[in-house]
Amino acid sequence: MEQAQVQQTERPRRGPIDIPFASFVIMLTIIGVIMMFSASYVRAQEKFDMATYWFLRQGLFAVAGAAIMFVISFMDYQYFRMMSLPVMLAAMIFMVLVPFIGLREGDAIRWINLGPFSFQPSEIAKLGVIMMFATLIAAYKEKMRTFRHGVLPFVAILGLLSFLLYLQKHYSGTIIILLLGAVLMFAGGTHWGWFIGVFTAGGAAVWYMITQTTYAADRINIWLDPFKDPRGDGYQAIQSLYALGSGGPFGVGLGNSRQKHLYLPEEHNDFVFAIVGEELGFIGACLIMLIYIALILRGYWIAVHARDRFGSLLVTGVVTLLAIQVILNIGVVSTLLPTTGISLPFFSYGGTSLIIQLAQMGIVLSVSRHMPAPKSG
Repeated sequence: MEQAQVQQTERPRRGPIDIPFASFVIMLTIIGVIMMFSASYVRAQEKFDMATYWFLRQGLFAVAGAAIMFVISFMDYQYFRMMSLPVMLAAMIFMVLVPFIGLREGDAIRWINLGPFSFQPSEIAKLGVIMMFATLIAAYKEKMRTFRHGVLPFVAILGLLSFLLYLQKHYSGTIIILLLGAVLMFAGGTHWGWFIGVFTAGGAAVWYMITQTTYAADRINIWLDPFKDPRGDGYQAIQSLYALGSGGPFGVGLGNSRQKHLYLPEEHNDFVFAIVGEELGFIGACLIMLIYIALILRGYWIAVHARDRFGSLLVTGVVTLLAIQVILNIGVVSTLLPTTGISLPFFSYGGTSLIIQLAQMGIVLSVSRHMPAPKSG
C-alpha cells in the first residue's frame, strides 16, 4: 500500500494544454484555410468546375487534423520513444519505394498515391528524425560528446535519408532534414568541433549538386535573374513578385487577387503567401508572420520548461522544423532564396501534410501538459 502511494505521488503531473500555443495553431489553421480558398477557387473552377473543390478537402483535413492534435495532446509523450524506430523505418521504406511507384511532377518524384489520397514520405521522415534523434540523445546523455555516440549514428541516418531524397531530386527536403538534424545534435550536446567537418562535407555536397546537376544549377541561375527566362523557368518567380508588389501596404482586399487568375502557378500551394501579400498587403503579411514568430517562441519556451530531456528535444525538433519551413517558404516567395518545393505550414494545400503538421503540434501540447508545476511562495 505504501509503495503504491509513493508511485502515485511520483507520477508526472498532467496539467492543461498550453493555451497560448494552441491558440496560435488554431489561429494560423483557420487563416490558412481561408487564404487557401481565396487563392485556389479560380483554378479549382477551371480545373474541376467546382470552385470549392480544394477548400472543402482542406477544411475536412483541418478539422480531422485538429481532432488528432488534441487527442495526441492528451497522450503521454513518452510513448513516442517506442514509436520512434517504427516511424523511421516506415519513412525509409516508403522513400525507397518512391522512385519505383511515386508520382512524377516535372523532373522530381516525391509523392506516393494511395488511391483516395497521396503523401510525401519525406514528411514522415522529418517526424521520424525528430523522434529518433530525441530518443537517442536522451539515451546517450553525456556520451553525446563522443564520435561513436554523438556523431556516427546521426550522420548515418542523415546520410541515408539524404541519399534517398537525392534519388527523388528533393533537394529542399534534403536541406530541411540536414538542418533539422544539425540543430537537434547541437541541442543534444554534440561537440561543436564535429560540426566543422559535417558542414564542410555538406557544403561540398550542395556545391556538387549546384554545379554538376542541371536541375539544381538551373534553379540557381533563374533565382539570380528570373528575367533571363520570363516565359519559362523564371515565370513563377516574376509573377510572385508582381503579386507581392501589387499588394502595397494594405492589399487589394480579400478575394480580389489578380495573380490567382491563372497567372501565378502553385498559387494555392507553395506560393500561397504571394496571394496573402497581394490581398492583405504588407501589413497583413507582417501580422501573419508575427503569429508565426509568437508560435515559434512559445514553442521554444515549452522546450526550455519541459519536464525531461526527451520532451525538450521533441519540442525543439518540432518547432525548429516549423521555423525552417516558414523561413524557407517566405524566402522563396519573395525570391530571397531559389525556388524550391517547400510548402507553408497551415496555409499550403495538402491534406496529409496538414494532418502531420497538426499532429506535431499535438506532440508539443502533450509535452506542455507535463511541465513541472511552478514553485509556490
